[in-house]
Amino acid sequence: MGALSASLAMGYGVLFTIVADFRDAYGISETSIGWLIGVGFIAAFFAQTFIAPIADRGHARKVILVGVLVNVVGLLGMAFGETLEVLMAGRIVSGLGIGASLPAIRRIVILTDTENLGENLGRLLSADVFGFAMGPAVSALLVSTLDLSLASPFIVVAGLTLVLLPLTRRLEVQETVDESGQRLAIDLLRSRVVAGAVVLAAGVFLMIGAFDAIWDVVHEDLDTPEWMANLGITLFAVPLIILGPTGGRLAQRIGPFRIACVGLVAGAFFIFMYGQVPNGTWIFGFAMFHAVSDALTISASGVAVAMSVPEERQAGAQGLIGAAQALTGGITAGVIGGIYESSGRAAAYTSAAVAMLVVTVVGMWLAADFWRNRTHELHAEVAPTDDAPAERPRHQARRPKVRDR
Repeated sequence: MGALSASLAMGYGVLFTIVADFRDAYGISETSIGWLIGVGFIAAFFAQTFIAPIADRGHARKVILVGVLVNVVGLLGMAFGETLEVLMAGRIVSGLGIGASLPAIRRIVILTDTENLGENLGRLLSADVFGFAMGPAVSALLVSTLDLSLASPFIVVAGLTLVLLPLTRRLEVQETVDESGQRLAIDLLRSRVVAGAVVLAAGVFLMIGAFDAIWDVVHEDLDTPEWMANLGITLFAVPLIILGPTGGRLAQRIGPFRIACVGLVAGAFFIFMYGQVPNGTWIFGFAMFHAVSDALTISASGVAVAMSVPEERQAGAQGLIGAAQALTGGITAGVIGGIYESSGRAAAYTSAAVAMLVVTVVGMWLAADFWRNRTHELHAEVAPTDDAPAERPRHQARRPKVRDR
């Protein structure tokens, strides 16, 4: 499952180190580049909101299969597109496929071993980050080093994803069908714990959207050596790959809201500093410390949601958190690209840092009763619907109690 998830994440990241090439080859503005990146996240938002809950109705394997195929079609569209409209269409299709598949994959990972869901989610995050980092690395190798066409990275990633597709036929999936009658997962937001976790998760992708959208153009405009800019994206992933499972365990043991809050505040500091330092070398240096901070904190919101809902609603819940992340990342990428084009680097990064702090405050406020009580069990009642009372997450009854210390 990790390899398949990594290949999907690679489809997200393959664009980032060649957006400057798109700008030069096709005359695409910085604002349009930001929206080209962001529209994939927005498409994933719709997929995770409206398609992901289907996996909770006994169709997880089918959702993964169809999502992977749709993603491949989108990647091939981007490979052969030479206008902004065609590239946008390919990015949208790819985002729909990725957005449908990832929550179903997470559902299977969570339910496979509920005793160690923090570590398992952290490990899955490591696979996602590895793929996300390898996407830009593959693009840099094929386009910048080997001087191949702009289509080559998309073709390679699409081919790799197709090779991994047969893994879905071998999955041992224990399908627990959602009998709540809810077609979407929006009702879960009635729980303040779930709502707080979703807001904090959105803050993570606010940071990622700001980081990714202008990384390449910032370094090009600062005349940073190309090898350093490309290496920065790849090296950023190394701590997340190594420390991802550790971060998940920390969230499960210490408490996901405290871990998430620390990570977002630290992330806001690093994002702010990217706009203040004098050159790309300084940005590269700060990014390495930023990577370690993210590695130990970025999975916390996902752990909180996984512990707060019953088994039969895990895909919908993970889709909900993914939808919030995708929408936030997409909007942020477009807005930050526009701010960078009109007002420069300092204004763009400072705006993102301030927004991250605001989101952090809101998320922690929503879950205040939960994280202030140091002896409170790390679970929350699923909010009642009109047709059914609240219920305790079933998988929590089978594992030791975890406290938010």
